[in-house]
Amino acid sequence: MTSVALCTINSSARSIARLCQASRSAHGTADFHSFVARYSTLRKCAFLPGGKWSFIRAATRQMSQGSPGRISLGRYGKGVFLAAGAAAVTGVLTAGVSHFQRAEMATKVSKVEEEKGDIRERCKSFMSVPVTDIKVLEQRKDAMCTRMEMLIMETQAAFCRALEEVDGGTFRVDRWSRKEGGGGISCVMQDGKVFEKAGVNVSVVFGNLTEEAAKQMRSRGKVLKGKDGKLPFCAMGVSSVIHPKNPHIPTVHFNYRYFEIEEADGTKQWWFGGGTDLTPVYIDLEDAAHFHKTLKEACDKHHPKYYPDFKKWCDNYFYIRHRAETRGIGGIFFDDLDSPNQEEVFNFVKSCAKTVVPCYLPIVNKHLNDSFTPEEKDWQQVRRGRYVEFNLVYDRGVKFGLATPGSRIESILMSLPLTARSTYNTSFFHTKQPFLKMSSYDNLKQ
Repeated sequence: MTSVALCTINSSARSIARLCQASRSAHGTADFHSFVARYSTLRKCAFLPGGKWSFIRAATRQMSQGSPGRISLGRYGKGVFLAAGAAAVTGVLTAGVSHFQRAEMATKVSKVEEEKGDIRERCKSFMSVPVTDIKVLEQRKDAMCTRMEMLIMETQAAFCRALEEVDGGTFRVDRWSRKEGGGGISCVMQDGKVFEKAGVNVSVVFGNLTEEAAKQMRSRGKVLKGKDGKLPFCAMGVSSVIHPKNPHIPTVHFNYRYFEIEEADGTKQWWFGGGTDLTPVYIDLEDAAHFHKTLKEACDKHHPKYYPDFKKWCDNYFYIRHRAETRGIGGIFFDDLDSPNQEEVFNFVKSCAKTVVPCYLPIVNKHLNDSFTPEEKDWQQVRRGRYVEFNLVYDRGVKFGLATPGSRIESILMSLPLTARSTYNTSFFHTKQPFLKMSSYDNLKQ
């Protein structure tokens, strides 16, 4: 991420060296030197119990003076408004680097593979039968809509089973249909041993775009020409948000989607979007390094600019402008990705989907038995309140879903935590618990 604060103490010297080396490996030499240089921007920070630092608050003045920008790589950034400034991360220095390595080694991840075998056989491993009839999938097995639906179903199954293994609970599988066309499969686990609320949703919908939805598309630079005011579309994706009980286990979110619109002359516009991001309550630098390294490796297989550009896009997207705060420590985010060609973009999305288990489960395993105080649980609730604010005010998927007739509201709002807290005058809340006070930073622009 863009900025990390370290607390150097003698007993942690080795850990710091190893973590800095991990950052160098993950981000390259140039990014590493920039990463280290930014330590000088630290003005003050509040030490937390257990050798951890508090969550960040971006400097309002610095963040508000930036200008909107666009990502220049290919065509995927066309017409997309990016929030001003860049997100920042406060680091957490924790003991026990070797513990993290043991947790990562102990986590057995099943890789999501797009197999070339029989579609009907592959469907047996899913959480439910696909949204589209299996016979239809078999008839058009080479179509992108079919390949993407199979990928999101496989991603859902792999992630759900990995979470069930850790928690010991089971997902409720809720299959739903949409009268306008399509449907979805919502897998939800609530009040588990580890996860307070875990949702992994697949949706495959089709029909005609409403004027409101079409307006949103046009605002993002899409030139759409419908026939008699109608724009047939097909949209599908897998999305997940995991809210753990323990405040030392971060919340994770991912979403990978495909959109296809047929214009009046029969031509089709298509694009992919998605990303994975992490929202800790207490930031662990080691966790952040592992998370970003895993995503970077997936991106680097396809284009050297994907990770730095999509990381920056994520920093800007998951920024709560009215609070001048980042939602978390970022990850990757992209949208409207339609070049260099459909096959290459699909393969990139497939690589990203394969990371959802290995980038998150080792972190969960590492913190499974961490103790926490009532005050730390309260702070988790406040941070979740910020999560709710972002989702209801800024999230594109929520906006599109609520503007689409027949959308399933329960699935759209699945990302909301089971419990959250909105405290009037949060600064007063901090004065009551000074060790949870957020750090203040200047010069946070990348």
